[in-house]
Order: sequence, then C-alpha cells, then structure tokens
Amino acid sequence: MPLTNFGAILNFAEKVEQDDMDFYRKASSTAAAESHRLLFEMFAREGKKNISLVRRTRRENVTEMILEPIRGFVRDSYRQSAADAQGMDLAAILAAAVSLENRAIRYYTDAAEKIRALPEVSRALKTLAKKRTHRLGQVETLSD
Repeated sequence: MPLTNFGAILNFAEKVEQDDMDFYRKASSTAAAESHRLLFEMFAREGKKNISLVRRTRRENVTEMILEPIRGFVRDSYRQSAADAQGMDLAAILAAAVSLENRAIRYYTDAAEKIRALPEVSRALKTLAKKRTHRLGQVETLSD
C-alpha cells in the first residue's frame, strides 16, 4: 500500500512506534530478558515520547501540507510485525529488537527524504531516525 501524502507517512510512523513500544513493553516483562528489563522499559517510554513527537508534528504542520502527492513510497517494504516477546529467549528478543530498529531507521530516513518539501516534518523524521540509531547501538552491544 503506497504512502501517498503527509498524513499517511505520519500515521505509519505512529504505528511503527506503537508496535515497537508494545514489543519492548512485553520484552521487559519476560523472564528471559530480566537482565535488560530497565533498558526495554526505557525503550517503551521513549516510544511514547516518539508518538507524541509524531502527533505534535502532524498538528503543527497540517496547515502547511502539500497537496501534491508523494510517489514511489510504499509501506509494504517497512511492514514488520513485532513478534510476541513472551515466547522468546533473550537471543531472539535481541535479534527482533535489532530488526525493528533497523526497519525504523530505514523508514524514517526514507520518509524524511520523500517529504523534504516540508523541512520541519523532514527534520522530525530525521530526529526519530537518530534516536532509533542510538537505540540500535545499545541493543547491538547487548548482542555481542
């Protein structure tokens, strides 16, 4: 399904954050990830803040929306269901987290490029990509 406008891009960003927040919330409650519970709880809280950023960006820029459609940007290449962390061991949770973070970084970077005509929105998406890059580094250090 194509992401053809400003609203669709931000709606999908909100969904990405919500799904990932749910994954980290569940991961933090598993016995397998007990040693990393605080980190996963922090990621879930950050997800809530990221959703607030997406919503605020949408509200503040809705009057500046460009009616010109966005072409060649399809959500299917960024869809990834967050597996249920409840049935995973720590290695699987960490692998899923790396995958989720990589997907989010790729989405935010690509979306920022597609929506360059709205600099504030593009900047917000780049900020989300930076946050997720930082998270990826944290998860990768756990995987080593």
